[in-house]
Amino acid sequence: MSLEGLTLVKRGKTKDVYKSPDDNTVVLVFKDDATGKDGVFDPGENQVGLTIQGMGVSSLRMSGFFFQRIGQLGIPTHMVSFDESENTMTVLPAQLFSHGLECVCRCVATGSFIRRYGLYAREGQILHHLFEVTVKDDDRGDPLITEDSLVELGILKAGEYGVLRDYTQRITGLIAGILLQKGIVLYDIKYEFGKHDNKIVLIDEISAGSMRCYKDGVQLDPITLAKLILAG
Repeated sequence: MSLEGLTLVKRGKTKDVYKSPDDNTVVLVFKDDATGKDGVFDPGENQVGLTIQGMGVSSLRMSGFFFQRIGQLGIPTHMVSFDESENTMTVLPAQLFSHGLECVCRCVATGSFIRRYGLYAREGQILHHLFEVTVKDDDRGDPLITEDSLVELGILKAGEYGVLRDYTQRITGLIAGILLQKGIVLYDIKYEFGKHDNKIVLIDEISAGSMRCYKDGVQLDPITLAKLILAG
């Protein structure tokens, strides 16, 4: 779709956000940037670390594929349609929880989990869809936050934490199963949720840049992962 007549709302790390004149929809433009540090891809980082040619359209295709499958689970998403020729996804407008939350689901211990809990956890330890929430705050490194703190600070209403955990774990079960059919092991994955018409919906994207995966003991780079998932 053409961006003519749309208003730029935000330039994000991996996507730019445009608003339609009637405010009924929002257009996301996927970019070739990926999170990481010192040129190394890391979905757990909160900064752009590298640019990967083809990352934008790859992320769009994966997001479209997974959002459609998630919708079949009965979990609402913000996606309306997507256009690969323009690297765009048209979505419903959604209100963030305060400045935004990231819901993380961990299947295997690695990365920041080991840095935090290395006294208790070992690299590669199986985790049973462990659910974590972080607040979006680049200056403070997107810190973890508890359910009680989320409610006390007015970020979530009572009961909403349980909905986020249920959605996160069900979506992860779906995605992990799809990947396992292709010989890919999902280590961890992150999601964002918001509210549309006062209903919690999955927003943002689900792409190779949102997850950490291994095949035959080797971590897959985002482009290779996307090709494997979308093939066949």
